[in-house]
Amino acid sequence: MKFDARDASRLASLRRRQRVNDVALALSLLAMAFGVFWLLWILFETLRQGLGGMALSLFTEMTPPPLQEDGGLANAIWGSLLMVTLATLIGTPVGIFAGIYLAEYGQRGWLGSAVRFINDILLSAPSIVIGLFIYAVVVAPLRGFSGWAGVLALALIVIPVVIRTTENMLALIPNALREAAYALGAPEWKVVASVTLRAARAGVVTGVLLALARISGETAPLLFTALSNQFWTSDLGEPMASLPVTIFKFAMSPYENWQQLAWAGVFLITLGVLVLNIVARVLLRNRD
Repeated sequence: MKFDARDASRLASLRRRQRVNDVALALSLLAMAFGVFWLLWILFETLRQGLGGMALSLFTEMTPPPLQEDGGLANAIWGSLLMVTLATLIGTPVGIFAGIYLAEYGQRGWLGSAVRFINDILLSAPSIVIGLFIYAVVVAPLRGFSGWAGVLALALIVIPVVIRTTENMLALIPNALREAAYALGAPEWKVVASVTLRAARAGVVTGVLLALARISGETAPLLFTALSNQFWTSDLGEPMASLPVTIFKFAMSPYENWQQLAWAGVFLITLGVLVLNIVARVLLRNRD
């Protein structure tokens, strides 16, 4: 069997592409290994430092003064749970309804394009900018930090995440489902509520959980809005402690007991975010 010049050229091109592919694959594996190395190191340090501070007092006692033996993060944990829950309850309906509009009604026209553009800006905006905005429009005019200001700042972070996820999930629903519902005489609002949104509910819930995981560790917005409080409080009209702000304050301090509590708080947030991401992945897998 004879090979002509064209066969030799194709063979050389194939070998060259194979070498390029091998180099690209090796670089990709090195990049992945680099990222995984730092991730595992962070997780290892979080476990090593955080597990040492885990105790019952962490959930039952208030944040202590410097150099005190006992103490916990009960007020910070409660403040974070309260503000994160309220922010999710406020931001989720707004995000879902806006996502429905963009996916079902706003595909054409200037309003849908404008909302989508503004949502993209909010998604990429640093959280500290949102915190400064709430400080300027809420904290400064009212002359005081408050838990409500922190809730509003976190809700503004939840909304664009839920909008984007809801719009994307609804866009994946085949038009055949909508057309079948219309053929049966269902009104448009019924089609959206009972067909498309129901078919995309797992993806929408996933977006809500991802937004919840994101705001659980936000520090900058709360520094400018809720500030902090060393006592237990449920009054959202007053400054309120939160776990991320307490971690930031304690980690920057020279006191060993505060640093230990900071690592315990980091472990709690990491564990909570990990659980939320696992739940989101399970829901998305079930949807697929």
